[in-house]
Amino acid sequence: MALSTTVPATEADAAPSTPAASAAQARLSPLEIRAIVYGLMTAMLLAALDQTIVATAMPTIGLALGDAANLPWIVTAYLLASTAVTPLYGKLSDIHGRRIMLLIAIATFVLGSLACALAPTMVTLALARGLQGIGGGGLIALAQTILADIMSPKERARYQVVIAGVFVAASVAGPLLGGFFAEHLHWSLIFWINLPIGCLAFALTNANLKRLPRHDRQHRLDWPGAALMVSGSIALLLALSWGGVRYPWSSAPVLGLLALALLLGGGFAARLATAAEPLIPTEVLRNQVVYSATLAACFAMGTFIGLTIYVPIFLEGVIGLSASESGLALVPLMVGTVTGATLSGRSMIYFRHYKRVPLAMMSLSIACCAVIAWQGRALPFWLMELLFALLSMGIGTILPLSTIAIQNAVTRHQLGIATASMNFFRSLGGALIVAAFGTIVLGGVAGAPGGHDVESLIRGADPARLALTFRFVFVAACLGLLAAFAFLALMEERPLGERSSPTMDGGPAAGGHPEGDAAEPIGPPHRQDGVGP
Repeated sequence: MALSTTVPATEADAAPSTPAASAAQARLSPLEIRAIVYGLMTAMLLAALDQTIVATAMPTIGLALGDAANLPWIVTAYLLASTAVTPLYGKLSDIHGRRIMLLIAIATFVLGSLACALAPTMVTLALARGLQGIGGGGLIALAQTILADIMSPKERARYQVVIAGVFVAASVAGPLLGGFFAEHLHWSLIFWINLPIGCLAFALTNANLKRLPRHDRQHRLDWPGAALMVSGSIALLLALSWGGVRYPWSSAPVLGLLALALLLGGGFAARLATAAEPLIPTEVLRNQVVYSATLAACFAMGTFIGLTIYVPIFLEGVIGLSASESGLALVPLMVGTVTGATLSGRSMIYFRHYKRVPLAMMSLSIACCAVIAWQGRALPFWLMELLFALLSMGIGTILPLSTIAIQNAVTRHQLGIATASMNFFRSLGGALIVAAFGTIVLGGVAGAPGGHDVESLIRGADPARLALTFRFVFVAACLGLLAAFAFLALMEERPLGERSSPTMDGGPAAGGHPEGDAAEPIGPPHRQDGVGP
């Protein structure tokens, strides 16, 4: 269907409209949008599956390579690399375009997967996982940004159930595939499987994104700021990964890393305040919607990750389930997030006050978490499963809302860095909350906060003492959910745009450039009526 594009005049719009821009422009058809979405979901599946398929194969990898002592680096190397580079992908996509950066991310991830599959030692596998993480750090953030380029906020809300479904599918299928490959075939297949998926994602995105409109300005990458941010985040994540597990929290390595992270973080903050064009624009950081939504998502996602890691220990050590039974018992916690994301997406389509449904569901989540903390193992198993499902539904409502609200609150040429920054800070916050949960568990079970392996402690732990310890874990989860609720309530509720203006007719939309062409610097990004902050 052909639609005319209404472009508000601004003082910066000095260049006259080109014939191509003033010609009739057709919006992306539903078929074209679906083709792009399928490509983006395939790219997101790469990153989501990789985070779950490795876990169940790790013991087999350690035995096969004869170096179980360095096994945690398989996870740590990927986490460090993927988190640190996420904001860089956002900024570079604002400079060079989404398509080229997404293709680079996919290609790097596939190359890293190939190196992982062929790795002969644990050291080379860890290095290859780092390369894989450099690619994986851009997959999810760039996919979310491209969705914002081709759809209005209200249109994006319709696809949240698809996005949530990708992560649930990865959460369920990943551990099953990882265990099957490691036990019955070969552990390297958990990396070989990424090659056909990655090639499919590359083909789909390369073909469909060539005409994606560009809404950029001339940018420069702040290399000193990028170096400070990457170094500081790596130091912090190393401290959080090692603290209480490999080293006690009071040990010199952990305290030294925390001090280094604080020093580098201070330098990054100073750079943001003084650079001519900082890595993360200060107007983005000062945006009330951006920081409120980011903090809400940070606490919600961090609490969810912490629960998915430690609830199985609760189910095995306190309730008495086997490992396979605890995996099945975790399904309601996963499925609830999809239901919550769907409810949140629908509420954003139909309700002007789209925060009301998430706030109501978060109130229910807090109440469910409080009941679990209060009653614990005294609850009937069916009721506990229901409470876990309702708890995760509230968390699920925050995740799509925070992404869409942030993208709705910034200009088009800042979409990449705003979305990537949200993912970056959400990852750091999640690591902090998971570390806090781990400290509570280790301190409660062992009587000391560090230097112990979690699973070995659980096997010999007293169930009554472990139940008391997990009461504090669920209390901490309640506090995390309360913080998410508070920041969501404080977030300004700006009207969502209803239409978007990407074109596929060979000519750029007014104020935009197709990804296949070289984009010249332009003035402020143009918006249709009702779209934008």
